[in-house]
Amino acid sequence: MLQEQSIKGKWHITAMGRVKDYNQLLKPNLSGMVVFSSVIGYLMAPGIRFAWGDMDIWRQIITLFIGGMMVTGGANTINQILERESDKLMNRTKSRPMPDGRMESVEAWIFALITGLGGAALLAYYFNMQAGMLSFFSLLLYAFAYTPMKKVHPVAVLIGAIPGALPPLIGWVAATGAVTGISSFGGWVLFLFQFFWQFPHFWAIAYVAFDDYNRAGIRMLPTREKESRFTGLQCMFYSIVLIPLATVPRFMHLTGNMGMYVCLMAGALYFAASINFFRKNDHKSARQVMFASFIYLPVTLLALICDKVIS
Repeated sequence: MLQEQSIKGKWHITAMGRVKDYNQLLKPNLSGMVVFSSVIGYLMAPGIRFAWGDMDIWRQIITLFIGGMMVTGGANTINQILERESDKLMNRTKSRPMPDGRMESVEAWIFALITGLGGAALLAYYFNMQAGMLSFFSLLLYAFAYTPMKKVHPVAVLIGAIPGALPPLIGWVAATGAVTGISSFGGWVLFLFQFFWQFPHFWAIAYVAFDDYNRAGIRMLPTREKESRFTGLQCMFYSIVLIPLATVPRFMHLTGNMGMYVCLMAGALYFAASINFFRKNDHKSARQVMFASFIYLPVTLLALICDKVIS
């Protein structure tokens, strides 16, 4: 009897541990923010009206969220499979399932295929083929172009910014079915917001985690030297683009004046943090850029949707 209880107890611990391992593969915190932007892209599309009591719109949002989480989780899992040896060398990643020896790569590949392909198929079936194909393209670009390039050249940041900026466009395409043409312009504007936002975000993290990345041979900064002011200068160049970009949704009649003003203010604060990073070039100022990036994206997306122009 005691032996049976012991076996059941071990099985429970193992099962719960495996759930936690799969959760680490999915990176729900990162994936959640990415998928949130796809939901905003969907709700920003013309003809889509949100109402708290509308069960149909909630069904669409939940389906988009699940499909997006699956695709993003698949991409994150492949990223961890390909980087399992590098992850052993970094303090922040060495406790992940594969570098810690808790999971074999075969199991992780099966999980990645089920989530990645399943999520893309769900989006294609429930919404349209364009949304499914675009999400699958994002997975391939992130997993098989951005991930290996991180050890080769800092251009990886540019490559990674493309799949990183696709979620709001995927949401827009899920609503409209348009990837090209006039009806797709709003989705591409949302893409540009997320595209330019990522560069200071990535570089601030790479600066803060420089020693970890350096041990693993990962090159993310635009220069080989951590102390170079060129990184701060680059952060300024990319963040300043977000200020005039904030006016575009207003002139396209996607959002109203309040949405534009909030986006302008958020962009100005992001740029100010980048200037400070350029001037001081230290750990504290890099962290300020990093935290400014965490604030900028949700604030901007919420401002756009809260002041959406209903056509």
